[in-house]
Amino acid sequence: MKKSKRPFGKILMVLMIVFFYLPIVYMVIFSFNDGKSLTSFTGFSLRWYKHMLDSQDMMEALYTTFSIALLATFISTVAGTIAAIGLSKSKKIIRDIMEQVNNFPIMNPEIVTAIGFMLLFITFRIEKGYVTMLLAHIAFCIPYVMLSVMPKIRSMDPNLADAAMDLGATPWQALIKVVVPQITPGIISGALIAFTMSVDDFIISYFVTGRGVKNLSIMVYTMSKRVNPSINAISTLVVVIITIALIFINVGPLIAAKRASRVRSGRKPYGPAIAIVCVLAIVVGVIQIRNKESELPFEGQTLHIYNWGEYTGENIIRDFENETGASVVMENFDSNEQMYIKVANGEAYDILVPSDYMIQRLIEEDYLQKLDQSKLDCLDKLDDAVKNLPYDPGNEYSVPYFWGTVGIVYDKTKVDIEDLEREGYNIFLDEKYRGEIYLYDSERDSFMMALKALGYSMNTESEAEIQEAYEWLVQCVQTMKPEIVTDEIIDNMAQGRKALGLIYSGDATYVMSENENMGYYMPESGTNLWSDAMVIPKNASNPELAHAFINYASDYAGAYDNSSYVGYTSANREVMDDLAGEGRDFEGINAYIPRTDNPNDEVFVYNEDTKKIISNLWSKVKIAASNAN
Repeated sequence: MKKSKRPFGKILMVLMIVFFYLPIVYMVIFSFNDGKSLTSFTGFSLRWYKHMLDSQDMMEALYTTFSIALLATFISTVAGTIAAIGLSKSKKIIRDIMEQVNNFPIMNPEIVTAIGFMLLFITFRIEKGYVTMLLAHIAFCIPYVMLSVMPKIRSMDPNLADAAMDLGATPWQALIKVVVPQITPGIISGALIAFTMSVDDFIISYFVTGRGVKNLSIMVYTMSKRVNPSINAISTLVVVIITIALIFINVGPLIAAKRASRVRSGRKPYGPAIAIVCVLAIVVGVIQIRNKESELPFEGQTLHIYNWGEYTGENIIRDFENETGASVVMENFDSNEQMYIKVANGEAYDILVPSDYMIQRLIEEDYLQKLDQSKLDCLDKLDDAVKNLPYDPGNEYSVPYFWGTVGIVYDKTKVDIEDLEREGYNIFLDEKYRGEIYLYDSERDSFMMALKALGYSMNTESEAEIQEAYEWLVQCVQTMKPEIVTDEIIDNMAQGRKALGLIYSGDATYVMSENENMGYYMPESGTNLWSDAMVIPKNASNPELAHAFINYASDYAGAYDNSSYVGYTSANREVMDDLAGEGRDFEGINAYIPRTDNPNDEVFVYNEDTKKIISNLWSKVKIAASNAN
């Protein structure tokens, strides 16, 4: 007698449900966390929901996401259904060709599609923003609708429409009352897929948007680069909205069917329509309208800023808008190279906040304009150590924003400070800490560490020295079993998950403020003394307003808000001293005050040839790490 396989099937089904839904449950629970950690629950609180509702950027992203998704779903469903019906009446050769054409965007890598859309809009000089994002979403949703509708059309009796017209129906009536009801399941499936694809899309949205228009995917991506629990709150809100929509979509047809059976009216389910209305009501309900001041110096003007994600204080943008009457449109990037692509392709911004080496490159390639020193009153307020740096002598093009170092964050309960003092960066080869280290997934910083460990300059152009640094890193990943991470190191080290790791000083400041057992060490062999600065591109449309913002962000109030919220060191000397002072936010945290007295510390210099060599070798290091693990 054969044993039933049903118990195994049920267990497998339960495991699959747990696998899919446990991360969502985890996210919902931590949206109510009182602390800032994304992994350690410290108590129940609604603080992150309040923070979310107070954030205009998050509310606008929520509105943009669902308004575009609903419009794109409606338009693509209508267009895709009509196209599928028309295609079914075409000749076989045309139908076969068009089906292949329809499948191509689905199979094409998203990044290729995204760059194609971006170049299309740039070529035709279409200003990117809400409309371009909507057009792109409609375009990539239509193939999915057609793919869902066409099988239903094939399974339908092709003579039904002709029979209806023979009985007196017009072509339109035959389409609406005969064909559409037969293919309704395919239409609904296509609409749901289109809605899901639109809400979920990041890559295409990122490359086709502009003027500060962001959907939730872009917003969450930029938020995830720093520790911000509001990401859990807004993600939970999205889950609630979609759950309500799904309830209406599934319950609505049942209610409509019961009503239809009572009145025999032949009405069709209105569940999706009800869901759309409800979703719009919820989204519009959480959007806050801000009052604008009048008769202010820059009333009605707009400032376009391109900055790192989660790199501004909570109040600086709102306060600047209230003081000047201008509107600030903030877009975010997560790497200097990502920012460079947009600037090189003609994207117009009034202010950029790149890093030192990228500023050097932008100056050399003539993408920046010189600052009007007569309009700046902030330079005397900045620390001398972050002015007049090699990439911009005399600060002709840039005004420092944040600065800091790269060093080693370590758990004092696991790492002997004598080991750090004796070995420096070579502690990453000390097998005592095997399996207990983080490497930062940055070719620049990782090679800096290796070169400094070997006693070389991090700006070396010697291929032999770079090769030696590569071999040092390969030895590290093969023998020490490190975990190669990016910003995950922040929360992980705050929770003491490993013994040590390479980290930016600003991130170490947060780690040390969250966990008193954490320390920050900079080897005497030297480190990267980095800075991010505000610059004005040559194609800026409002340089006068840009100068006003640079002054505001460098003044005490703006700089204090930025630095106290983000945790990175302010270039404003008074703010830096105050935040590190007795009883203040970063008292006793050595990571907050950059080291300026070590002759071995260097500012990174951009060299295209060296960058290509290091990029290629870093890829090999990561392959070696994968093989070792």
